[in-house]
Amino acid sequence: MTPDVILDASAVLAVLLSERGSDHVERRLSGALITSVNSAEVISKLIDKGFDASDAAAMMAETFIPVLDFGAADGVATGRLRAATRTAGLSLGDRACLAAAQRRGIPALTADRAWAGLDLGVDVEVIR
Repeated sequence: MTPDVILDASAVLAVLLSERGSDHVERRLSGALITSVNSAEVISKLIDKGFDASDAAAMMAETFIPVLDFGAADGVATGRLRAATRTAGLSLGDRACLAAAQRRGIPALTADRAWAGLDLGVDVEVIR
């Protein structure tokens, strides 16, 4: 499989929680990747919503979305996006997703509308 999109945590959560926009994400799952940072964010958000930690981890695993390890080069690329994204309030996870998309030349899929106004050389697909 050649990946064609990087998923933000918000996109995966839309599917797992049957939120608006989940249909858009589901159509892209077969060619999707997620960073380990965003995978951790999905699990954290599920725990915040009251899911048991083991159940949250199992839910993420059951998506079968390949997880990209976050390495030193990813840290540099993510850090470099800080200045360009600060005014939009993007989190570390948001920037990790964008950096992965930027480095691979593929779109990032998110529910966060603030990403759409950024000029980072990355195509952003907003699911809702």
